[in-house]
Amino acid sequence: MQVKVNKGKAKREKRKVLQIVVFTIAYCLLPIASKAQCAMCRAALESEDGGVKAEAVNDGIVYLMAIPYILVGVLGYAIYKMRYGKKK
Repeated sequence: MQVKVNKGKAKREKRKVLQIVVFTIAYCLLPIASKAQCAMCRAALESEDGGVKAEAVNDGIVYLMAIPYILVGVLGYAIYKMRYGKKK
């Protein structure tokens, strides 16, 4: 009986180690892609003297960053109202 418990435990440990390895590799590869994008943006923005394009890119980044937070906030508020709003 103990042998089966140990085999199950060993299997879970192997799965955990595999998950850690996969996430570590993915985490190490993420900065490579982000540095490449930043270099392309910087090259495009440095070519213009007026700075209008740079302001537009910054506004676009803020817009893209804000939308997910707004959506999650609205979803959270809706769930809160559904869960706690009917307790009258």
